[in-house]
Amino acid sequence: MELEETLAQLRAALNEAMHDRDQPAVMALRTAISALQNAAAVPADGRGGSIEESPSGAGATDVPRHELTPHEVQFIIETEVDLREAEAASCERLGQHERAERLRAEADALAPWTT
Repeated sequence: MELEETLAQLRAALNEAMHDRDQPAVMALRTAISALQNAAAVPADGRGGSIEESPSGAGATDVPRHELTPHEVQFIIETEVDLREAEAASCERLGQHERAERLRAEADALAPWTT
């Protein structure tokens, strides 16, 4: 699945979850959107310089984002689900059943994008 298509679907699901006041879904969807956007970010140029030498004007500092493959998009979302499931299992072992339930609900909210 393409990055932009996936982001559009996640944002639509986020709007619906916010409308439904589904906090676990809101948390998971926001995190997944951020993870995908961060993965597509281009590393900053480490060079410093004076303000006078800095580019100016609209779009002067814009750079194209990294093109994520459908496999990378899938992997990032699956990683988000796996992290929540592992943390839920850990919470369950510690007797934190409410926290585990919330984490499983977050994982379930991302499940449609893992197939």
